[in-house]
Amino acid sequence: MMDTSDRHPATQHLAKMLTPNPNLSGKQSDVSTWYADFAADLITDLPDGPELTAGLRKLLESKDCMVRASLDKK
Repeated sequence: MMDTSDRHPATQHLAKMLTPNPNLSGKQSDVSTWYADFAADLITDLPDGPELTAGLRKLLESKDCMVRASLDKK
């Protein structure tokens, strides 16, 4: 997990929620890791603020949907 100690509390919270879940395996783990990497890039490149918070929240919602969708992949 990236160090977000100098970031806004909302950014810290969402970064933690976007960290890959070690209990996932296979495609679910791949999807979760992709989102974590993308979130880390965004947090590194963008300043704290309401738009970053909203974007990370929507990214988290998307990640949850895509992990669930990957459960159906055979």
